[in-house]
Amino acid sequence: MPRREPSGRPPRDGYGIYVYPNSFFRYEGEWRGGKKHGRGKLLFKDGSYYEGDFVDGEITGEGCRHWTLTGNTYTGQFVLGEPQGHGIMKYQAGGHYEGELFRGLREGHGCLVDADGQVYWGSFHNNKRHGQGRMVFRNGDEYEGNWVQDQRQGHGMLRLVDGSTYEACQGPECPARGQSRNGGPDPRSTVRGISQL
Repeated sequence: MPRREPSGRPPRDGYGIYVYPNSFFRYEGEWRGGKKHGRGKLLFKDGSYYEGDFVDGEITGEGCRHWTLTGNTYTGQFVLGEPQGHGIMKYQAGGHYEGELFRGLREGHGCLVDADGQVYWGSFHNNKRHGQGRMVFRNGDEYEGNWVQDQRQGHGMLRLVDGSTYEACQGPECPARGQSRNGGPDPRSTVRGISQL
């Protein structure tokens, strides 16, 4: 049975329950030296919660966080209260992300499945697809190549569901449509470009 401190102060050590003076937070779990430390559950007045590891009063380690406002749930690594490291974010609107995060944003490598079932594997920066990646679209077409801030840009390969494969180039570093890099006609100029999908 968890103990409550009669003085209104947080427990010093062991397992206990504490309701914060602002009544927005309620913590039940392990304590050390008057701080949340070990396993516990922090409940928020709006119904949100975090359950997992605490270190010296901070949400740090492995855990699960649910946000009532968005309906999103994250399970994985945390550093100082933020999703950071490897984890899985499930979105209420549909879809999920599994991979690396930094300060709560997708950063590094991961796999994003959107609400329509389209799948992207690759690099992320600042919560956006950025760098090398592969996308499988709802109709079965696939694009593998460069991404810049959630947009296909640079060189890539487009594989259509009918088995056709096209080399694609989009962005300022690409030759003008109908012209090759050496100024002559570009044999790819009649091929459907990435921007036309």
